[in-house]
Amino acid sequence: MTADIRARGSTLAEAFAATALAVFGPAFDPKAIAERDVREVRAHGPTVEALLAAWINECVYVLDVEGFACHRIDFAVFETRAEGGGEPMRLHAYLHGEVVEADQHEGRRALAPVSAAAISVECGAGGYEITIAV
Repeated sequence: MTADIRARGSTLAEAFAATALAVFGPAFDPKAIAERDVREVRAHGPTVEALLAAWINECVYVLDVEGFACHRIDFAVFETRAEGGGEPMRLHAYLHGEVVEADQHEGRRALAPVSAAAISVECGAGGYEITIAV
């Protein structure tokens, strides 16, 4: 059995980035990744939880298909207010990292998809806390 994933940030964007890096923990150590290249990842969702799930799953796809592991995440767009006309929430992120070989990072393993139903986002005086039940 694994423990729930928990991450915090003073802003929702910081909490999203911290959550993604925490999700990657079983696959690689983000601190051991060099910033040699950049990948762009975009996602949409009707709720904050759905947006986070879609985005994390896109990041996991980049890892699984390209072997690209990230050290740091920047957001070019982080829109969590649904706009008029029913446009869902959206984000556009830059993952800074490098392509890693399976033997380059000990213990690298595939990550399971994340569902919106498993995500809890809490806002408090100190910022945001995100929990993913695993």
